[in-house]
Amino acid sequence: MQRALLVSVLAGATCAILSCWLTLIGWSLLGDAVSHAVLPGVVLAYLFGLPFAAGALVFGAGSVALIGVVNRTSRIKEDAAIGIVFTSLFGLGVVLISKIPSDTDLMHILFGNVLGVSDADITQILVMAAVVLTVVALKHRDLTLYAFDPVHAHAIGLTPRRLEALLLGLLSVTVVIALQAVGIILVVAMVIIPGATAYLLTDRFERMLLIAVTVSVAASVLGTYASFHLDIATGGAIVVAQACAFTLAYLFSTRHGVARTAARAFGRRASRTSHEEGARS
Repeated sequence: MQRALLVSVLAGATCAILSCWLTLIGWSLLGDAVSHAVLPGVVLAYLFGLPFAAGALVFGAGSVALIGVVNRTSRIKEDAAIGIVFTSLFGLGVVLISKIPSDTDLMHILFGNVLGVSDADITQILVMAAVVLTVVALKHRDLTLYAFDPVHAHAIGLTPRRLEALLLGLLSVTVVIALQAVGIILVVAMVIIPGATAYLLTDRFERMLLIAVTVSVAASVLGTYASFHLDIATGGAIVVAQACAFTLAYLFSTRHGVARTAARAFGRRASRTSHEEGARS
């Protein structure tokens, strides 16, 4: 249980930090694509005894490059190219899983198995999380400027393409970190929902990072405990907890919540009606 909590919290915090940049740049669909496209890379890495991150990085970067090639060399628009590439690679990964014999159940890559992590898994996750968080800490300002204004970033000497490649590389590693917690199918929720939730609650990026991490870590702990005591799927429980947090923010955010917006609109209509009745009387 302690191992599951450690892995869930690390995965939740790392995914939450990266999700803020993905939300601001508008890369949610690309995050979905990369999270699914790394599956064959992870399976092949397992087959050849390599670190999962190595296979994920190769296929994550390859999928992005392939999306660009299909988009630039045909009439296919980017959203269709993303759908074609990630579903094709995901299908390839499923085929490889069904044909490759293994001592461990590779289906855990699809749905996660945080309650069965080994010491080697934890060591790998710790190293990858440390790498991601260190790079993010060192490049925080450049990545934030690129997210808000890539033209200005280029004007002051930064290279947007390098920053884009760096973010995609970090995304690939982060996907591997979250595999043990929720599996590839649900990992996209981990890299989208925390950032989207925080985006509804604040307009300041530093607060957005803090809120996203808080929401994601709390959901990871709650989901892991619920999974252990209720005998339900851990990945699903964590994602459901995150979805509940997003729903609350969507409805009751003091800045952008639907309930507050409806209340303001109702107040304006009531005030206008009152003025009109006063003018007629």
